[in-house]
Amino acid sequence: MQKNRPGLGILLVLLMVSCFASMDSTIRYLGAFVPVLLILWARYAFQALTMAIWLGLKQLRGGTGAFRSAHPKFQLLRGALLLATSAMSFYGVQQMPVAEFTAINMLTPVLVTLLAALVLHERVRPLRWALVVGGFAGALIVIRPGSGLFGWAVLFPLAGALFYACFQTLTSSLSALENPYTTHFYTGLTGAALLTLALALGPYRPLQLLTAAPAWQLGLLAFIGLLGTAGHLFLILALGMAPTGTLMPFVYVQIAVAAAIGWVAFDHAPDGYAWLGMAVLSASGAASAWLNVREAQARNSVVLQDTIED
Repeated sequence: MQKNRPGLGILLVLLMVSCFASMDSTIRYLGAFVPVLLILWARYAFQALTMAIWLGLKQLRGGTGAFRSAHPKFQLLRGALLLATSAMSFYGVQQMPVAEFTAINMLTPVLVTLLAALVLHERVRPLRWALVVGGFAGALIVIRPGSGLFGWAVLFPLAGALFYACFQTLTSSLSALENPYTTHFYTGLTGAALLTLALALGPYRPLQLLTAAPAWQLGLLAFIGLLGTAGHLFLILALGMAPTGTLMPFVYVQIAVAAAIGWVAFDHAPDGYAWLGMAVLSASGAASAWLNVREAQARNSVVLQDTIED
């Protein structure tokens, strides 16, 4: 697909961030009634089932090898990293306001730069280091260590950003070797399989919980799965419409959407310091992400295929 429809690509990214911000807020609400582990399982089970039907229909129409993966170990590791990212998100939004959580989680592009220097031993220019410092400064303004504002809960978005940075680093080097829709299926399948095992070994009785749950809770579980699956599909489609560097700045609209939903649904609005920190984080993260893409294009390698966690 030629990347010559930037307007449509940007629209798809805006739909994507709306899906993810809505999903996080719905998880925060439903977590008061349903175990978070069960919500997490429903999200990945929905994705695996939806993509299995999608790929199955594609194969029936004459497609071949829709379910075939050239690198199953890559699929397993990628799925596990994204599951870890989602777990930090699902549990983290129970402890923190969604807008502040989202902002700290947007450290991912900055951490990708840090991983490139520490793990891949890539040379990092002074400008990149300045953006790393700026990103962490923005996070500190939001967190305000010592204030007791969020406490230990900030470990959730920080860990989520680190897991997602590892996920992106892996994806950027191997994603061109796999069909993105096949990868999307195996991501859901890996998460669903690992979470089914966790539920079987855990203290919950998932079948009893599901059969006893009222219809509105079951509806919200399906809604969360739909939002997560649709959000990632919107991203895949957007990447086919416009260059990643064009789309990257619009990912940070998720912070504003999360803040708006938090204000309407939970009567929470970030204070002035939080908005300042979010602005610094967004500017540093967007610039880091844009430079990541530009440098990847200059090396004729694959650009990053995903940009937020859940």
